[in-house]
Amino acid sequence: MMDFTGKRVLVTGGSRGIGRAIAAAFAQGGARVAISYRSSRAAAEETLSGLPGGPHIVVRADVTDPAAVERMVGAVITGLGGLDVVVNNAGIWMDHRLDEIDYEQWQDAWRRVLDANLIGPANVSYCAARHMIEHGGGRIVNVSSRGAFRGEPDGPAYGASKAGLNAMSQSLAKLLAPHGIFVGAVAPGWVETDMAADALDGPQGDEIRGQSPLGRVARPEEVARAVLFLAADGSEFCTGAIIDVNGASYLRT
Repeated sequence: MMDFTGKRVLVTGGSRGIGRAIAAAFAQGGARVAISYRSSRAAAEETLSGLPGGPHIVVRADVTDPAAVERMVGAVITGLGGLDVVVNNAGIWMDHRLDEIDYEQWQDAWRRVLDANLIGPANVSYCAARHMIEHGGGRIVNVSSRGAFRGEPDGPAYGASKAGLNAMSQSLAKLLAPHGIFVGAVAPGWVETDMAADALDGPQGDEIRGQSPLGRVARPEEVARAVLFLAADGSEFCTGAIIDVNGASYLRT
């Protein structure tokens, strides 16, 4: 177990799935955690009630709203007494095959996905990093996807947003290292979450699991361990790294 005693951590989209596992892992390591959610306060409160240690907090924010992001980061800094680690986990997927939708739907999908998956994390990173620069440094970890590398024909904006998130992570890693702020990303493939349940339990489930030589998809806790590694003291020289967590289902060069 990595030691995060005394660290103040914000996990966006922390009410369920991968975000919930990340929040739990930090709390188990001794951190105080802020969970942000967009719409389901009940899920956020359920996650909060299961976290050891604390006190922990929940904050509501739509990361696609720049003003809401600024308020959220300010509320976390006030509520936790500072901010040492940010995990940009919140994101969305939308099906929008070019050959199946009209032009208006195409534009809408791109706007919504990029706002949630790229512009939102960029704004969270800005607000958090400005605080970290003034208070001795910190960590920013972005949850990306193997889709950034392999392409997503059913959701091209998703693949593009995650590729942009990777590029942003590496750009900020170079910029912020002199300030003691270290930035990285983890890139999962399929993960065993409620959001993936329909696909994994459906006709394509066996094919999806068969993409990995392990014959399964990732568990949320496995993604969380990679996030904690990048956020831990001693991992500074991994700044700019993108860690694949896809069970060798997609190998990039």
